[in-house]
Amino acid sequence: MQRPSLHRPPSAKSTPTFRSTQHRQHSAGAFVRDADVYDAVRPSYPPEVTSLLNGCDQIVDIGAGTGKFVEKLNASFLGALDPSPAMVSIAASKSIAHVWQAVAESTGLADNSVDGAVIAQTWHWLDASAVCQELDRILSPGGKVVLAWNTLDVSHPWILRLARIIHSGDIHREGFVPEVHYPWTISREVRTRWVTHLRTDQLHLLAHTRSYWLKSSEKVRQRVTDNLNWYLHERLEFQPGQLLPIPYRTDAFVLERS
Repeated sequence: MQRPSLHRPPSAKSTPTFRSTQHRQHSAGAFVRDADVYDAVRPSYPPEVTSLLNGCDQIVDIGAGTGKFVEKLNASFLGALDPSPAMVSIAASKSIAHVWQAVAESTGLADNSVDGAVIAQTWHWLDASAVCQELDRILSPGGKVVLAWNTLDVSHPWILRLARIIHSGDIHREGFVPEVHYPWTISREVRTRWVTHLRTDQLHLLAHTRSYWLKSSEKVRQRVTDNLNWYLHERLEFQPGQLLPIPYRTDAFVLERS
């Protein structure tokens, strides 16, 4: 069996590469299933990032997934929308927000109806120009937007190799800045590192939440599984079920109208 290279460097990309709009939309569409696995093993967000919306009273989480970000917020109105029925179902079951199915480019919200919005782990799947216009429509004067990304912290060599095996985690290079459009500009950046914990079997589930896995054939999935088992249990000699510290990097950006 061919093993992933030990020496490939981290990604230098500022965003994933898509061949076309259709390719981007097809890749994003992979997240219509396995929402329960996503909710179980994907990380939450550190308080340094969730606190960026402190002071906002009407907040919407756009592309909310299973509600990982919105469940950390406190406001008189919390809304959460996602295009995936499976994600919406789990987010709604938490009873943490008003939840509905919609896309970021057409949220269904009224004009000037919220003063805060978050788009976490989602911006790279979207038409940034169209979403910036939608945000301008729904955000009241003085409103702000938070963009956030969780990324496996590949400055740790064993995590870099893990990210390569599961095809995840280092798409956005350190120091990247997202594309934003009029009338929005980046007014603040927060870049932080933190640690969560997963067991070895949960690292397999983490691989199952990546678009690469969701789009792949059973043959490719088996290769990922075999490589991950080899890496965790033969190369690193972790025990089955062993609890491991998993370092993450979170990059967040506050957008305000120029």
